[in-house]
Amino acid sequence: MTTLLTSVRHPSVRNGEPWWKGAVVYQIYPRSFADGDGDGMGDLRGIIEHADHLVRLGVDVVWLSPVYASPQDDNGYDISDYFAVHPAFGTLDDLDELIATLHERGIRLIMDLVVNHTSDEHAWFQESRSSLDNPKRDWYIWRDPRDGGAPNNWGSFFSGPAWDLDEATGQYYLHLFSPKQPDLNWENHEVRSEIYRMMNWWLDRGVDGFRMDVISFISKPDDLADGRVGSSGWGDGMALYGSGPRIHDYLQEMHREVFDGRADNVLTVGEMVDVTPEKARLYTDPRRRELDMVFHFDHVGLDHGPGGKFTAGMLDLVALKRVFARWQEELADVGWNSLYWNNHDQPRVVSRFGDDTRYWYESATALATTLHLMRGTPYIYQGEEIGMTNMPFASIDDFRDLETLNHYREVTRGMDPDRARHVLEAITLASRDNARTPVQWNGSPGAGFSSAEPWIAVNPNHTWLNAEAQYDDPRSVFAWYRRLIELRHSEPVVVDGRFRLLLAEDPQVFAYTRTLDATTLLVVANLSGRPATLPDDLCDQWRSARTVLGNHREGAPLAPRLAPWETVVAIR
Repeated sequence: MTTLLTSVRHPSVRNGEPWWKGAVVYQIYPRSFADGDGDGMGDLRGIIEHADHLVRLGVDVVWLSPVYASPQDDNGYDISDYFAVHPAFGTLDDLDELIATLHERGIRLIMDLVVNHTSDEHAWFQESRSSLDNPKRDWYIWRDPRDGGAPNNWGSFFSGPAWDLDEATGQYYLHLFSPKQPDLNWENHEVRSEIYRMMNWWLDRGVDGFRMDVISFISKPDDLADGRVGSSGWGDGMALYGSGPRIHDYLQEMHREVFDGRADNVLTVGEMVDVTPEKARLYTDPRRRELDMVFHFDHVGLDHGPGGKFTAGMLDLVALKRVFARWQEELADVGWNSLYWNNHDQPRVVSRFGDDTRYWYESATALATTLHLMRGTPYIYQGEEIGMTNMPFASIDDFRDLETLNHYREVTRGMDPDRARHVLEAITLASRDNARTPVQWNGSPGAGFSSAEPWIAVNPNHTWLNAEAQYDDPRSVFAWYRRLIELRHSEPVVVDGRFRLLLAEDPQVFAYTRTLDATTLLVVANLSGRPATLPDDLCDQWRSARTVLGNHREGAPLAPRLAPWETVVAIR
């Protein structure tokens, strides 16, 4: 087994501060990263073979999405054995080799921790559902029917009710996601103890921390009351189970049982759909000993339409700036931000908020710059560093994502074909499968991902949009990401500088400064396809500053007029 990596710190991190403040994290979704055994699905050997890509990029941490044993109902987020690797991804020996390979290159690895729920094929649930008096019955959330139906009106995130009836015992079990993902009962101390034992087992094996899937949902209220009925027709219980009544008790207990004595070396980040800046200050205040940082969702819902993510809406840049500024300001003195555009659940940002045709390079680099130079830890999702775009899905048969397929079937039931086409167009823009097409390594027929037919189709634009084509091109999206990472590693102002939003009401320009002691960094980005004009006084103030990045006019000082999707970074 390998040991924890303890020596990687960058000059931008002040003495006494956590190493991860200067770090950049790279998320790998293993089934789509690289196929090492030629079966059409990505695996651990494929990651090992592409480790030098991560070194070339300059990232510090890999977040590995689930590789545990799983029926793959939700692509691995339905775990049937926390101590085993799914055979399609490899073996525990492969995982040990991956950890060692990354550690040798100065890169840490954090695992996905999915403990709000398990697979219904997990041995715990198989015992739990076997009888009303089984010792593990209370390891999951079971309730008697109410008025002949479900115990409450909560809806599932994957469509339909959040309850399933077990015919054999006559009770319902709770599943906030798929019926094959029953929720664990964190009220049971035996459940918590077993989870902590599992976490310690992975850390002892050499893992450097955890990204905790929907961790703010683990504490359910005692009464399981109805939620407010939303557009889906089901009750929204998030106000009740999001950051539930004992969540802080559980996380503090987890810290005591798992992270005490390790906390200086590990990284913990919690995915929290319900979190606000006020809640995040509690979760990430180091004095409370809970988490290092959290993922919030405030910015990724701004383009959702009135019917949710699968109804198209327009992004309001002023609202986007307001969200980021609020998080930057609220966590300025207590806590820490995570910064992301993309992950395995979000469509590609260059297609979503940028322009993936006429201004592909410019918008990809402008969006990256805007995000990466704020205060917080940036997360890069695989393929983002080369500007991968959304997939041109043509048919519902092209999709693999459970959430997408369930939504389409539910909404189009009995619908005429013309209206169904509109539904298909909407889900094509928003589906999670946009993030899950194979990484485009080169221009060959399989994009260098696999020699076999991949589990989901490769984007046809891989013939020109691929890593190999960008490695030696100084004007590539990949080269730009490298420069952003180098800036964070070398400039303390990027890590700890105070954030100040400029031009808050400008509908085209996202501009801000970062200030630390006598150093100030300016970030200006025209996030639109039209030229933008800057105030004269701003240009006058920064005319003599050193320009460190510019995606239109390399090295040129800030000018009053910005080209479409132009970004400039200056320092003084």
